[in-house]
Amino acid sequence: MTIKRRQFLAGAATAGLAASASTFPKPAIAQSRVEWRMVTTWPKNFPGQGTGAERFAKTVTEATEGRLVIKVYAAGEIVPAFESIDAVIRGAADLMHATPYYWPNKSKALNFYSSVPFGMTTPELDAWMNHLGGQELWDEIYDQFGLKAFHAGSTGVQMGGWFNKEITSVDSVKGMKMRIPGIGGEALAKLGMTIINLPAGEIFAALQSGAIDATEWVGPYNDLALGFYKVAKYYYWPGMHEPGTQIEVTVDKKKFTALPKDVQRIFEACCRNENNLLTSEFNARNGAALETLIRQHNVQLKRFPNDFLQAYGNAAGEVIQEMRDSGDPLTKKVVESFLKARRDLMNWARIADQGFMNARLLDIKFPT
Repeated sequence: MTIKRRQFLAGAATAGLAASASTFPKPAIAQSRVEWRMVTTWPKNFPGQGTGAERFAKTVTEATEGRLVIKVYAAGEIVPAFESIDAVIRGAADLMHATPYYWPNKSKALNFYSSVPFGMTTPELDAWMNHLGGQELWDEIYDQFGLKAFHAGSTGVQMGGWFNKEITSVDSVKGMKMRIPGIGGEALAKLGMTIINLPAGEIFAALQSGAIDATEWVGPYNDLALGFYKVAKYYYWPGMHEPGTQIEVTVDKKKFTALPKDVQRIFEACCRNENNLLTSEFNARNGAALETLIRQHNVQLKRFPNDFLQAYGNAAGEVIQEMRDSGDPLTKKVVESFLKARRDLMNWARIADQGFMNARLLDIKFPT
């Protein structure tokens, strides 16, 4: 067989294989589709946190082009609000939209990932989380339960709460029953209050019935929606108990790491996006809502007396010290990391933020 003949036969064979292959349909490139159930600790369509959860789910679904679809369930639709974390741990849900200080039975250190009395503001917490080791320690805590968490918004500095009698001194709160979670509640217990924790949907009825004498929730935007002005007379500030309460989106870690890498990155980016949107939403809505409460509903705005604030701050410091000395190594690491970040960031905020705020309050002729 000549070289030319061998080349012809080889070419014919190759062509035959190509023709044969062309008779079969090309396989479709399958896009995996994952559906997740997200439980929340908020009432359905609740302004701010509830609508933020819906917005986050919609954003993830659209950004992944339907590869990850998240369906939102309000408190009570699958589990009660305070059972959300256990629903994710046991697989009844895939992720939750909540705030970490609702889970002190899992770790007391989780308080530092919601808010701490006299602690850090939202921008300061972001600095700790993103650049000063806060996220890494949070990962250590939730690794114990097979979870992975992201911050997804903040309510900012809150109001001090709703009271049925005036607070004229630190002794005024003794014997009162108040709905307040976290370190803030533990500190008030040291001042003689009885502390009760309730989800949003149960607070109004408890205040109306007299089961509690006072409550804090968030601030004017949320509090107006919940109607507290109908059953409480005095609205106190400042919200020293929660200067920057954080919202979490927390997911089953195995399910998260099983996602394609690009979907994981999209999910993370959507958390950062919601962190900005929800935080700015509270800043945008609180001022107008406060005006409505005062002008339309005759709410009496009151400032806590200084002796109460001083005593409350000292009590909060005692609680934090007790947590550091509890014997749990991870809690101690979180407390010490948080306190160092607070100290360093306060030094800068005193010059920058506080300095600017004080200057802005001067009698400056500025257009209104």
